[in-house]
Formats: sequence, structure tokens, C-alpha cells
Amino acid sequence: MAKKSKKLKNEKRASRGGVLVEKARAQDKRRKKQKREGGGKGKKKERVKKGKGAGVGATESVSMPRGKRNKALGARGEEAAERFLRRHGYEILERNWVCFAGEADIIAADDRALVFAEVKTRRGIGHGFPGEAVNQAKRERYERIALAYVQDHCVGEVTVRFDVISIVVIAPDRALVRHHLGAFSAA
Repeated sequence: MAKKSKKLKNEKRASRGGVLVEKARAQDKRRKKQKREGGGKGKKKERVKKGKGAGVGATESVSMPRGKRNKALGARGEEAAERFLRRHGYEILERNWVCFAGEADIIAADDRALVFAEVKTRRGIGHGFPGEAVNQAKRERYERIALAYVQDHCVGEVTVRFDVISIVVIAPDRALVRHHLGAFSAA
């Protein structure tokens, strides 16, 4: 009798173990299927809102790699910065102007100067304010870009100013915009 009960216990354990093995196999199949379809853990989703009301951080559910998400955020930030500058009386001369030295986000003119604006956009301030990301290398790059632009476009003397426009997205349709006038100067 003892042999029978021991055999029954082993069969019960095996059947329970078999169920666990089957569950594990089913989970593996689901994970593989999600991976093939591009879903599951590891992929972040961005929300992009379409239409007239789309603001700086506006969103709709779309799977997008981080690099593309950051580029899209940067492009929306530049659009918001352009609107901001126009509302404050600036004439936008160029957007994303490219030369041998690099790219200027916005080149504008006000009544006093030719303005080269670097636009920095972030979703929050966990890594600091956006304007803090403009380091010495970026400043030197902007100086070379300004020199190239002035040589290509301007006749005579012109005052050049380097501004930084910091944008922090605080809601899907709201952002904090800070315009740092004369954030740095040519050395």
C-alpha cells in the first residue's frame, strides 16, 4: 500500500510539473509572437495627436523607436519656437539652415540683430533644463555657422546674437518656453 501511495504522489507531481511546463511553453510562444509583431515589453509607445490642435507634446498611440521619437519632439519644439519668435516680432529668415559647420535650428532677425537660435526641447526636467545642454562645443559650432551664414548672405556690418530657446513639455498640448537672449557670445 505504501508503494501505491508513493507512486500516486509521484504521478500527481509529474502531472503538476507537466502543467507548469505547458504553461511555460505557452508563455514562450506568446513572447515570441509579440516579438515578431513588434509589440511586447521593450518597445515604448509615443502618442502623436494629429490636426489643428496638435501642440508641442501632442500625441497619438504609435510605436516609434526612441531616436525617431526624439527627432519628432525636436521638430515640434522648433515649430513652437518659430511661432514664439514670430509672436514676439522676429522675422524668421531660415529654419534648419545647413552649412559645412553644421545646422542652425532657427536664424531670425529682430530690429537690433541677426539671431542664431538653438532650440532644446525635453519632456521633463529630470535631466536638467534643456538650455543646460548647450555646451562649449555647441557654442563654438554655432559661431562657425554664424560666420558661414554672414559670409554667404550679409553685406556690411551686422550684429550677431546667439540665443537658446528652452522648451519643456508639461502636457500633450502645453509647454513652457524660455527664451535666453544672448545666451552666449562669440569669443
